[in-house]
Amino acid sequence: MLELRDVDASYGDIKALRRISLSVREGEIVSIVGANAAGKSTLLRVISGLMKPSNGEISFRGERIDSMPAHGIVRKGIAHVPEGRRLFPYMSVLENLQLGAYAPECRKLFDESVKAVFEVLPVLKERKGQLAGSLSGGEQQMLAIGRGLMARPRLLMLDEPSLGLAPLMVRRVFEVIDQIRSQGTTILLVEQNVHHALKIASRGYVLENGSIVLEGSGNDLLENPHLKKAYLGMV
Repeated sequence: MLELRDVDASYGDIKALRRISLSVREGEIVSIVGANAAGKSTLLRVISGLMKPSNGEISFRGERIDSMPAHGIVRKGIAHVPEGRRLFPYMSVLENLQLGAYAPECRKLFDESVKAVFEVLPVLKERKGQLAGSLSGGEQQMLAIGRGLMARPRLLMLDEPSLGLAPLMVRRVFEVIDQIRSQGTTILLVEQNVHHALKIASRGYVLENGSIVLEGSGNDLLENPHLKKAYLGMV
């Protein structure tokens, strides 16, 4: 579904991504894990068109997208839920969901889409008239995911969805991610919570200093000695 070949990206003179090659197959959860400043968020920004690569190719369903504008990439079927949620706090839950269905083809299917989102995330139905800024951190994360789903993506990219959440809510977020995948949406997940991210992943990549240093199935990576020592605190 998604393929990156030798992708580089820079902030001025600082190279953030170095020859990144990876793939995401339809129906998978693929997790990208690594430390702060490894380049994980930059990777999603490059895929979604918010930042242009300086080298390499990005293809989605067989079509080059690395020169497309961000709104064109959304319309091709990729939705990006950014780190920090980025909600509109003085708009209601329902209004934030409406913004997720901004593309004309999504607006036509708004009622169908919002019904599907409420089935996966029933707390949003209960809170639909409430201001987004008044929700708890976990509820705000659910709303950010719901807003992404309103674009009816084939590929949903999630950037640090568990960041700052209590352990019970972290577990719930990962349950929701797995449920979304089981209903047919492919997931590309960026996470610092290495154990949870790889436990639900079909496959994973470990990013260090802008380069991929390990790849494999989620289970195989969890058993990798380097990853255990560097990210799980195990010797």
